[in-house]
Amino acid sequence: MSGLVKRRALSAQIALMLCGASGIATAQDLVTRDDWGGVGLLQTPTARMADEGELAFTASRTSPYSRYSVAMQPFPWLEGSFRYMNVTGIRYGAQSFSGNQNYKDKSIDLKLRLWAERRWLPEVAVGLRDIGGTGLFSSEYAVASKRFGPVDASFGLATGYMGKRGDFGNPLGAIDDRFDTRPVPTSAVVNAGKFGASAMFRGRIGAFGGIAYQTPWEPLLLKLEYDGNDYRHEPRRLKVSADTPFNIGAVYTLNPNTQLSLGWERGNTALFALTLHGNLRRATPMAKLLDPAPESLQVKPAAAPAATPHYRDAADKVAATREQVLASAAATDWPAVAARLRANAGIDVESISLRGEELIVSGEQRRYFHPAQGLGRAARVLDNTAPEDFQWFTLVNRRLGMSIAENSVNRAAFADYVQHRTGLDVLARQVEINPPGRVKSEPLYQAPLDRFEGGFGLGYGQILGGPDGFILYQFSADYSAEYRFSRNLWLSGTVSGNLLNNYDKFRYDAPSKLPRVRTYQRQYLTSADVTVPNLQLTASHQFGRDLYGMAYAGLLESMFGGVGGEVLYRPFGQRWAVGANANWVRQRGFRQDASFRDYEVGTGHATLYYGFGREQRVQAAFSAGRYLAGDWGVTANVARLFDNGITMGAYATKTNVSSADFGEGSFDKGIFVSVPMDFLLPRASRSRATLTWSPLTRDGGAWLGRKYGLYGLTSERNTEFFDANLGEIAN
Repeated sequence: MSGLVKRRALSAQIALMLCGASGIATAQDLVTRDDWGGVGLLQTPTARMADEGELAFTASRTSPYSRYSVAMQPFPWLEGSFRYMNVTGIRYGAQSFSGNQNYKDKSIDLKLRLWAERRWLPEVAVGLRDIGGTGLFSSEYAVASKRFGPVDASFGLATGYMGKRGDFGNPLGAIDDRFDTRPVPTSAVVNAGKFGASAMFRGRIGAFGGIAYQTPWEPLLLKLEYDGNDYRHEPRRLKVSADTPFNIGAVYTLNPNTQLSLGWERGNTALFALTLHGNLRRATPMAKLLDPAPESLQVKPAAAPAATPHYRDAADKVAATREQVLASAAATDWPAVAARLRANAGIDVESISLRGEELIVSGEQRRYFHPAQGLGRAARVLDNTAPEDFQWFTLVNRRLGMSIAENSVNRAAFADYVQHRTGLDVLARQVEINPPGRVKSEPLYQAPLDRFEGGFGLGYGQILGGPDGFILYQFSADYSAEYRFSRNLWLSGTVSGNLLNNYDKFRYDAPSKLPRVRTYQRQYLTSADVTVPNLQLTASHQFGRDLYGMAYAGLLESMFGGVGGEVLYRPFGQRWAVGANANWVRQRGFRQDASFRDYEVGTGHATLYYGFGREQRVQAAFSAGRYLAGDWGVTANVARLFDNGITMGAYATKTNVSSADFGEGSFDKGIFVSVPMDFLLPRASRSRATLTWSPLTRDGGAWLGRKYGLYGLTSERNTEFFDANLGEIAN
């Protein structure tokens, strides 16, 4: 069964489409998609790569296969894609079970560039096709591409599905005769976990290749290809005929983000394909038409010359200055300032204080995705209000009652930059980001605790590629609320009511040899129209400058409730952090109310976070621990972080559960794209929408869903992101 795309996936999909449409298109430059969704010709890949940050969706039809692919280019040298394939003529199961539903296959591909094209050398890449699914279409290949004017020529060798013509014997057979033959998968379920690394690079080798010709008419590109597959032994004994190994096609670029493809393959079958693509690395947010304009800096009247005061000594000067600042501050309407900070800078103010000539605002900046933008808007409000005695403005960013970071800007330098008297490089020397300080300050204003907050929203969930239907969906009306007993203790929850779904088609329960911790998803989704996905009491605490903690209890997610806690040590400004969580949970009743089932388990993980690179930043998280089914193992999560906040990544989990006991897919894995909602909405937002493609939902390697995570909550301690987007301070 396919993986469940979690709530808010609809928002994520829309965000991705809009980001793609807003990307800055580059010249076509002979880079187009093949039928499988990767950069290539028709049935075969080339060594070419799309631009860094590219995201592409390709839908193609070459009977009997319909393919739907999402391809990502997180690095100039790495392409990854996820694909659903619909196979006409083969049912998912017995008609009483799947009706007219065709068989679906899910898989993940990777392609790695070894080196780029040079004057005399071709570009060379190696790749793996269908490494994350059933293995029915798996291949391993190496391919080289070279340009000759308007012609881009490619030649490659492959084992597996792409090389079934078997033009050459496998040279690895000289090392071990097992490489001479390749296991043939006949069933996605029977062979689950058996057709993987042990079958790679085995079997005879087939040649493939072709040319792409850029016509004088720029929107049109032509392709001619030699296919390495003879189609005589298709998976599931599907009968496919091939009259010729040559395929021809044409690609028409409708606009910078849309390509249409037509072709004639195998000498007897038409190709139709549509590709939508855009560059997320260069994407820009939607215009914020619903946001208030930042306050304009008021022109200060020139102060009348004052007599120079006389001080007995330095201590007398400090004391006199303090009294002067306090007197000036006492005349300011700080509650009104706090209200303006919330309305214009998105800051829920907790307190305002002074430290020497520094004005300090402590609170949670809840609106603007870039911390520098929140700081800049706060500085405008304060500059228009605060007495001239204050020379520095500091915003102490707090999340859930914990201090995360202090962002400071020199008042005069900020005014000079906003009024275009100096550049960003000058301002950068007068902006600081520091860990939360413990220096004593003088209180000026303490905000009352806003105890209750709530609101309605639209929820969406879907299941893709299952035997009951290609898309099973649900729209819901969700009400979420929060009641705070203190800034560090609160009760939060969500009530969800069904509006529309097609879950009447949902009948399939995936087989499992493990405790059913996730494969009961049908029961959880279809047993009640009104559910309580989450209701928990949470407490947070900051143990030190770099040490954070959290405890929680209640209905933690739709399938499990219990108690747990998390700690995180995250040194300020460092690229690494370590954390751990421990939980004791019990399986909830299918109606997602207050009832529980008999199954209970202890689960938790220790995690190392580490950031790599500066120009091409990578965030990796390596976790080890116990999962919901009681299995022990490790999870690796690696993501590319772009300066605009968008991330592309992949994850994989391997536990002590055997491939046979895990079931189809052998182990848990997937790819994901995370987009700030700021790119989608006409109003600024700190929220993110994450769209995850996972081939299957299984019980092995299953994580507990937790509403809060300390690493994400402490994101302001990432000084590199603040510095990279310092220019947002003027917006």
